[in-house]
Amino acid sequence: MSTIGRSSPAGREGDAAAGRGDDTATGSEDDSATGARPSAAAGRAAAAPGLQSKAATPGLQGKALGPEAGTCRHTGLATGRQAEITAGQAAVEAWLRDHGDDLIGWRRHIHANPELSRAEHGTTEFVESWLVKAGLEPRKLPTGTGLICDIGPAGPRLALRADMDALPLQEYTGRPFASTVPGVSHACGHDAHTAILLGTALALAEMDELPVGVRLVFQHAEEVMPGGAIDMVAAGAMDDVSRVFALHCDPRLEVGRIGVRVGAITSAADTVELVLDSPGGHTSRPHLTSDLVYAIGTVITGLPGLLSRRIDPRTSTVMVWGAVSAGKAPNAIPQTGMLTGTVRTGDHTTWSLLEPMVREIVDGLLAPTGVRYELNYKRGVPPVVNDEFSTRMFEDAILGLGPDALSDTPQSGGGEDFSWYLEEVPGAMARLGVWSGEGPQLDIHQPTFDIDERALAAGVRVMTNLVLQAR
Repeated sequence: MSTIGRSSPAGREGDAAAGRGDDTATGSEDDSATGARPSAAAGRAAAAPGLQSKAATPGLQGKALGPEAGTCRHTGLATGRQAEITAGQAAVEAWLRDHGDDLIGWRRHIHANPELSRAEHGTTEFVESWLVKAGLEPRKLPTGTGLICDIGPAGPRLALRADMDALPLQEYTGRPFASTVPGVSHACGHDAHTAILLGTALALAEMDELPVGVRLVFQHAEEVMPGGAIDMVAAGAMDDVSRVFALHCDPRLEVGRIGVRVGAITSAADTVELVLDSPGGHTSRPHLTSDLVYAIGTVITGLPGLLSRRIDPRTSTVMVWGAVSAGKAPNAIPQTGMLTGTVRTGDHTTWSLLEPMVREIVDGLLAPTGVRYELNYKRGVPPVVNDEFSTRMFEDAILGLGPDALSDTPQSGGGEDFSWYLEEVPGAMARLGVWSGEGPQLDIHQPTFDIDERALAAGVRVMTNLVLQAR
């Protein structure tokens, strides 16, 4: 969206909403003070989960990772219902024993053959072929990338989502299954997300009966804006869905641990581009022209500073400039200049107020300078805000892996287009630990990013538990 010239002041009506001392903006005061809610696992038994893994990855043999029998936080469940859950979990364990190597193989195949956003044709066909072999009926999007597949009884369904696209980034892991595509790699873990959801689908498909219908959403184009989630919603992915869930790899958490929180877990991320122009002139006579560099400096410091005074700091709102350019000669006031940066917030209400507030502040800062400008404000994605009930469902599913599996997690400043699904139905995203516990914690979007593949089985256990424990 573009504004040319100076906009009229938008007023400060929104300031009260963004700046009021209301704890509901992003959760409790403890939330904003620590970056994470109080431990959901506090006071629970600290016994280590007795896990088994069939992962054939070198160096992982003998390390325990799997569910502790009967671990579940459900209370008041009828004996028959709990027996059904336990039987379902046993079936998942049997599937993992038989297909754990397949699960790793799928991830490695997708990893070695990464595809950029909206070009995931091979990945879509790969997933589709396995779903069809299992007797399922996936529906590919008209664009040819991304697909939807239903399992279980009709009626309101639980949706489980995985993203499939890779990044335009050269891989330097040195792994035998490293990317075979120059300049493209799975440096955000989407290969793992896809393999986990495929494993979840095939494990559930082998069960005679499910307590709730399931919709599998294999999404394309998460790494770009507008993202593939918008296409999925338009294609009906959230029709007849009661709640939606997703996992995302987190290299800060050790494998076997999964983090979740009530409220915002990611942030909205918008882009600000400001193009300025003036008549220019000699630096000895700035009073005879409009000093463009001075105007740029005023906005560089003034916009972030004023936003910090007009928005509640508990919303985790931050404005940061990433690039600035103007002029070349030391004795000439330039005629053109540009500023670009991002505005991020963890609060949905604040996100809706940011654009008009930024426009008002920029207009007020530049009006006295006489410099003309064009402001392009590009809205990105909303924050992912986990609702409380869906978060508790995730916690129960995670605790099915053992009492030490559940972890707190801070809110991230990054964006995720999973948030568009939450504009349609409630749901939650959790962070899947993929760090081996040894060596450096390599961040996502780095060319050396990799995962401990034992996390794949943990992901399948959690996603299937969401379905088996649904109530």
